[in-house]
Amino acid sequence: MNTVATHEAFEHPALFYRGEQEYVDQTVSFVQEGLDLGEPVAVAVPGPNLELIRTALGADAEGVLLLDMTQAGRNPGRIIPGVLRSFADAHPRERARIIGEPIWAGRSAVEYPACAQHEALINAAFEGRAATILCPYDEANLDEAVLADARITHPTLVSRDRRQVSDVYDWPSVVARYNEALTPAPDAAVFSFDAGNLFMARSFTVEQAHRLGLAGRMLQDAELAVAELTTNSVVHGGGRGTLAVWAEARQLVCEVRDAGRLADPLAGRRPPARGQIGGRGLMLVHYVADLVRLHTGDEGTTVRFYLSC
Repeated sequence: MNTVATHEAFEHPALFYRGEQEYVDQTVSFVQEGLDLGEPVAVAVPGPNLELIRTALGADAEGVLLLDMTQAGRNPGRIIPGVLRSFADAHPRERARIIGEPIWAGRSAVEYPACAQHEALINAAFEGRAATILCPYDEANLDEAVLADARITHPTLVSRDRRQVSDVYDWPSVVARYNEALTPAPDAAVFSFDAGNLFMARSFTVEQAHRLGLAGRMLQDAELAVAELTTNSVVHGGGRGTLAVWAEARQLVCEVRDAGRLADPLAGRRPPARGQIGGRGLMLVHYVADLVRLHTGDEGTTVRFYLSC
């Protein structure tokens, strides 16, 4: 697989593959080329695929950061700050080379919008950066709608050694399309909060989460995430908001909505700049939650997060 020279701008190709052999041939070639060029290389793919690459690399695997994406990227919103930027920022003077496979057969319909937005937002997060991020897509097992989105979120498409420019590349359209309105469950417990009762919002979360089966560290994570979101609402979202809590498919769901609007599509997905006011709370929520869904518009902003019970 041919790649750009070290001095050139960010590259974000989608790799469409069928079967294990094609997957191994393409990904290992990509990794080996990076090692030959002296580039730092990371591979973040689902566990079974990770073992295929590790085995094919043999001793060369010792020079590659290997991550199981089902763990490191279970929450798609955590991948840019916790996997991609973390690795690239650790090598500021070198061109980083990364394989990232955030979408695999088995991702749920609830997770997918955040996955698609993640793939789109990589282009914004790495604009002007010396990095190459290859994203594999399993043509045999992923829905055609997913493959179609991949052609929109990736400027370059690779399939069976054929490399071409995507004629439908338009990543902002995918971010906008999956900026879906979120409606709480009919049986959700609801609490209205403002600056005077933030502590009560935390207590309400703990009480409801415990009632729905959350315990231990996860209960603390729910309380912490709600504390961050409700405080953000008071400070940046009009001074008040609504908190809803319910259970859904063996997960606790918490949702905070307010009158604010997020102008930055990467909010919570990249480290705040030094001296920046705000931006850390939403990133913390991404780190503690299994999934974060977000909607923002003229009517306000809704942040919904999921924790396994």
